[in-house]
Amino acid sequence: MRDLSPSQFCPVPREQRPLNEYEALKDAWPFRWATFSRFAYIRKLLWTWGWGWLIAGPVTEASFPLATAPLQFLLCAALAASLLVVFMLLRLYLGWSYIRTRLEKTTIPYEESGWYDGQTWEKPDAVLTRDRLVVSYQIEPILKRLRITGIVLIFLAAIDSLAWLLLTYV
Repeated sequence: MRDLSPSQFCPVPREQRPLNEYEALKDAWPFRWATFSRFAYIRKLLWTWGWGWLIAGPVTEASFPLATAPLQFLLCAALAASLLVVFMLLRLYLGWSYIRTRLEKTTIPYEESGWYDGQTWEKPDAVLTRDRLVVSYQIEPILKRLRITGIVLIFLAAIDSLAWLLLTYV
């Protein structure tokens, strides 16, 4: 973890410093998924979608038996399985967004030993500049990837819903 130079005193405990929180999040499961290559990232999302099928498949089978309504089963189960991906994506976005906010702020709230002794620390200009560079070059691309993934999921859900409507009314 990166430390400040000796001339820059920081009263914030190490684990509550925004840059250290960023480093920890970057290595944490599942948040590190967003830092993977495109192929590995998509593979993790498809893996999550596959696990969603373990829940969605049996539940959907109760309403649309595969033997009598295969298209309805596939459309409904695919949409339901994607809910797990949506929840995972939302969790990733909220975690990365929290770190972005902590890095961008000029003052950092922190706790020395418990909830009752909260303090704030104003970042020196050099630290603020460094943190904002990390946001610009490291975190914003991750958030952009997560937003694009969300748009793709909405688009796929719309296609699924449209196919359901066509199947129902034709």
